[in-house]
Amino acid sequence: MSRITKAGAAPSAVKRQTVIAGIASMMGTTIEWYDYFLYGTAAALIFNKIFFPDFDPVTGTLAAFATYAVGFFARPFGGIVFGHFGDRLGRKSMLIITLFMMGVPTIIIGLIPSYDSIGYWAAVLLVLMRVLQGIAVGGEWGGAILLAVEHAPEGKKGFFGSLPQTGVATGLILSSLAMGAVAQLPEEDMLSWGWRIPFLASAALLLVGWYIREKVAESPDFISVKRDVPREMPFKTVLRAHPRALLAVAGARLAEVTWFYTIATFSLAYATKTLAIPKDLMLDAVVWGATVAMFTMPFCGWLGDKVGQRKMFAAGIAGVILFSSVFFQLLQTQEQFWIIFAMVVAIGIIYSMLYGPEGALFSGQFTPEVRYTGISVAVQVSGAIGGGLAPIIATSLLAYGGGDPFYINGYLMGLGAIALIALTQMRSVTADSAKCLATITVPAKP
Repeated sequence: MSRITKAGAAPSAVKRQTVIAGIASMMGTTIEWYDYFLYGTAAALIFNKIFFPDFDPVTGTLAAFATYAVGFFARPFGGIVFGHFGDRLGRKSMLIITLFMMGVPTIIIGLIPSYDSIGYWAAVLLVLMRVLQGIAVGGEWGGAILLAVEHAPEGKKGFFGSLPQTGVATGLILSSLAMGAVAQLPEEDMLSWGWRIPFLASAALLLVGWYIREKVAESPDFISVKRDVPREMPFKTVLRAHPRALLAVAGARLAEVTWFYTIATFSLAYATKTLAIPKDLMLDAVVWGATVAMFTMPFCGWLGDKVGQRKMFAAGIAGVILFSSVFFQLLQTQEQFWIIFAMVVAIGIIYSMLYGPEGALFSGQFTPEVRYTGISVAVQVSGAIGGGLAPIIATSLLAYGGGDPFYINGYLMGLGAIALIALTQMRSVTADSAKCLATITVPAKP
């Protein structure tokens, strides 16, 4: 009788851990991306006035976006470091560390004095905190994805891989709501103390994230290969044994990450400064788009399990190519309905088709013993190029076009074409191919 009970309890325990892993990945990612997006929104709307007041509006915005970009260029380093230890020591412990590395600098940003108080030292402190945030996100994404995907049952890896991705939409909603709330304050109050409240509120979210991630078990895929850890560093193994996968993932992701940060960050500055659209309207539009994405992103992950993750991602790339010019035309109407509609399509539909299937699609390109390093390096390198430079390049292209976003459209469409080429170099991720890939062990050089 006891044997039957134990046998029946095992699947239940596994299922419970699968659910916990999915929730932990999503909630932890929500909190970390709240911190990250909060900075991007503040950089687009107010940091030029607080930390770079001596510059003209365009130069001040570029300087604020430059501090924003610094975090992206720190992300590949975080991917290498945390990927290495994540492949050697485990996924869970790295996620706890990255959570605190993101949360604490966010709180400190909320305490940094303005330029008027300490001069350019304010910008220096801002950059240092941004570097720590970038390193943290560089290591966090891969671990959160793998914790969800590697716990997921076969045939549902796309859905579970989309849960931490959905946390990005939730974090965007929370950060936009927080900045939208303080934007209601009188200008003087918002610039003196109001903007600090959303950053300091991260302390409570940090504790919640830590509590949730402590409850999840280590990834079963990592446990199955940890006894056969190769002597060669995971990063070297990825470069030697998986160069095609590395380039394919980085190339495919370039269009997605550039699309998102052009829409969610640059368009805020473009709409408020060039088109004179109110800040609260743009923030509301972003919230609407992210709210839709909360539902469409897991749906796209689930649908990818049915029709194929590559097909779902390709549909998203087609959306980028076809909708980029339409998006800016809708903003130029300066009408509330069309602005919200543009954000809902751009974030809630197109971005979800790209970001939802990424977890299963990208992780399926690498073997378990170097998977953390592989997806982290590929994703964060493209993130540094695409996300970090997107607002700066878009602002420069807008100035070059005399305020017309024509060149920005060409930029996005060109990256979409590159992503389609990269996608053809990826293996299709199915249950059978995932099992086959998981059995491959790449030997280290003697």
